[in-house]
Amino acid sequence: MNAVLTDPTVTFADIEAAAHRIKGVAVETPLVESPALNERLGGRILMKLETLQRVGAFKFRGAYNRLVQLTPEERKVGVVAFSSGNHAQGVALAAKLLGMPALIVMPADAPAMKVANTRGYGAEIKLYDRLTESREGIAAEIAASRGAVIVPAFDDPHIIAGQGTAGLEMVAQAKAVGAQFDLVVSPASGGGLIAGVSEAIKTLTPKAEIWGVEPTGFDDMAMSLRAGKRIEIHPTTRSICDALESHCPGVINFPMLQRNLAGAVDVTNAEVADAMRYAFSTLKLVVEPGGVAGLTALLTGKVEAKGKTVGVVLSGGNVDPELFAQVLRGEI
Repeated sequence: MNAVLTDPTVTFADIEAAAHRIKGVAVETPLVESPALNERLGGRILMKLETLQRVGAFKFRGAYNRLVQLTPEERKVGVVAFSSGNHAQGVALAAKLLGMPALIVMPADAPAMKVANTRGYGAEIKLYDRLTESREGIAAEIAASRGAVIVPAFDDPHIIAGQGTAGLEMVAQAKAVGAQFDLVVSPASGGGLIAGVSEAIKTLTPKAEIWGVEPTGFDDMAMSLRAGKRIEIHPTTRSICDALESHCPGVINFPMLQRNLAGAVDVTNAEVADAMRYAFSTLKLVVEPGGVAGLTALLTGKVEAKGKTVGVVLSGGNVDPELFAQVLRGEI
């Protein structure tokens, strides 16, 4: 049955329902800590490894929660999505598992690995020029011509609820090791992940502070939170955090962000690269640039961890091999 929410606000009950739908399909990813990281930051840091989720990123949670609710008629026609990579892969795999066609609109300069993986899950791909073409316009035109359902990357209640299941798991896993979060840090782009996770965390641990982390030059969430309204930015540069290059928070999730977040900070390419090297050399983890943003904020002290129990989402591990090699060589 295709559940339709008359009120687009995502509730804790919606997240619990999403957890039931994805159980046994999505991976319950581990929450781990490193003595070396704890010592460096002076706190207890628990890392949620969404790098180990199906497709290598948290995006599978929301994609499957959205697609599994489509009607048999909708499944026959299929879905259309637009993404630079991780949402694309999540939708492609969810569609494959549910036996429906999927077309993904992807930028021509998307990481080659993400394009190849998306195609490998059986999705049709339409490439576009992110500087001269509108992915939303292309997706809308294709959806209209086929009668397909558009699956947004973050501005959809079912997507947000699915991503929020990571927060449910974090609280339960922390409790299992005798911990309760004082602080939770997460990468932030359009806000689907951090909106869902923050709703789960704040419901179960009301005193926990939630911080979002964005790339420098793409700090639309921080600007919007300060202004009290959604601010659309017009970037003149690129970030190595290709997964976090949103221009504006989502309509549905922004009220959730206002309610739940303590704030948002931004991190530079150089700081992100340093964090990727630290994750690889010390933590023995491969994390993509956008996925390591939360850890970057902790390592740089932009979000203070000393004396606190901190949850940090490592949201994805799909880093382009050549980019990763450049990072490890210190060229970025």
